[in-house]
Amino acid sequence: MFDNLSERLGGILDRLTGRGALSEADVDAAMREVRRALLEADVSLDVVRSFTDRVREQAIGATVVKSVTPGQMVVKIVHDELVATLGADGEGGIDLQAVPPVAIMMVGLQGSGKTTTTAKLARRLTQRDKRKVLMASLDVYRPAAMEQLAVLGRDLDIQTLPIVEGQKPAEIAKRALSAAKLGGYDVVLLDTAGRTTLDEEMMSEAIEIKAVANPHEVLLVADSLTGQDAVNLARSFNERVGLTGIALTRVDGDGRGGAALSMRAVTGKPIKLIGTGEKTDALEDFHPSRIAGRILGMGDVVSLVERAAANIDAEKAARTAERMRKGQFDLTDMREQLIQMTNMGGLSGLMGMMPGIAKMKNQIASAGLDDRVVKRQIAVIDSMTRQERKNPDILKASRKKRIAAGAGLKVEEVNKVLKMHRNMADMMKAMGSGKRGPMAGIAQAMGFGGGMPSPEQMKAMAEKMPGGLPQGMPSLPKDFPGLSGLGKPTLPGLGGFPGLGKKK
Repeated sequence: MFDNLSERLGGILDRLTGRGALSEADVDAAMREVRRALLEADVSLDVVRSFTDRVREQAIGATVVKSVTPGQMVVKIVHDELVATLGADGEGGIDLQAVPPVAIMMVGLQGSGKTTTTAKLARRLTQRDKRKVLMASLDVYRPAAMEQLAVLGRDLDIQTLPIVEGQKPAEIAKRALSAAKLGGYDVVLLDTAGRTTLDEEMMSEAIEIKAVANPHEVLLVADSLTGQDAVNLARSFNERVGLTGIALTRVDGDGRGGAALSMRAVTGKPIKLIGTGEKTDALEDFHPSRIAGRILGMGDVVSLVERAAANIDAEKAARTAERMRKGQFDLTDMREQLIQMTNMGGLSGLMGMMPGIAKMKNQIASAGLDDRVVKRQIAVIDSMTRQERKNPDILKASRKKRIAAGAGLKVEEVNKVLKMHRNMADMMKAMGSGKRGPMAGIAQAMGFGGGMPSPEQMKAMAEKMPGGLPQGMPSLPKDFPGLSGLGKPTLPGLGGFPGLGKKK
């Protein structure tokens, strides 16, 4: 969602970091461009003015002028102000510190994703927090709205309130709370009705439900693609109903990101959750400092590690690591690596979390790397027999034609997968012999074939990048000791993509 804003801000700040000293005129010119970039990203005008004024005030101070690298100091100031605008770390997250059953009320416009977000939150509370959850649909207007939540509940094995025809939303809320108390539930999620636009009837109904249910949390579910309308929506709901937090949906879309930057500043309420996909597991906590790092191209290694820890099967990884150590990396192992990468958010999701990758965006695009490539590679392997996966050397022309036909692809695609496997097998064999470190896969993906780059290579890489590497960019893996646990295997599949990191 923040790609366009990240690209614009990156270009502006890169021009500053390339200078030995900054004058007040330089800072003013940069702030004019930052203001334009934020407005084009649909950030609220008041928020933009406040943001640029605070950055300018700090950027022309004595600390920056006397700094050895004043441009890098400006990057740090912009980063810190982005974090302040998005909200302080630690204030997000769903608060369950209340007498059970804890009522959580979901509000928002029709089509913003309330019902899906309700199911995602229920799954998260059940599986991660080990809470007993009851879901209740209060939407008596939209056709099949109650059935939709019931179907999601059955799919997730989470209880939903039985449907009783003719009841009003406030009556359903009261019945849900009684059922939750009798059933020993920890949390009850109230999925309220929405409208296509703000109207007095919806607000009155939400106020009545709140009075009956006395919810501990009132979460506004807002579509991040609606831009300034989402900000106006948040302001109205906060003034009339009273919010405790915001859940942004469709953050994985191609919106301009202005809603996320504006809503916290306009309402004073934290963004607690973000929806990052259609599946019910695509719900994450909102971390302002991590989002600010992504916007400025600094990556988000902490989220990368958390995602890996949540999706990588430790026992399976250990077995694969032992096979790698013995040089037995076959196509079945490669398929497992590709599936793990898909589960962790796909190639694009992982790339977005790596420091400096934003600056290689055009290079990645020209190399033709996207999540469809990974799906095609998995399809090719799925078309092989067990013997062919174990011993790819037996794959001659006739077998390749059969595999290509089975996957619905050309023989060239089969050859690419086999070449990728050979590259990865060689890399894994080298890792097993102790010649390469645990982050070798990332290093390979970034164009350093022999392992993690040396200080000289890092310097050369910084010179290639406009304005150099962002100040404070973490040293991998030293600054993140937790990453060493991912060493065998490394980030799945990244090491074998030909073309990435090479000049076109």
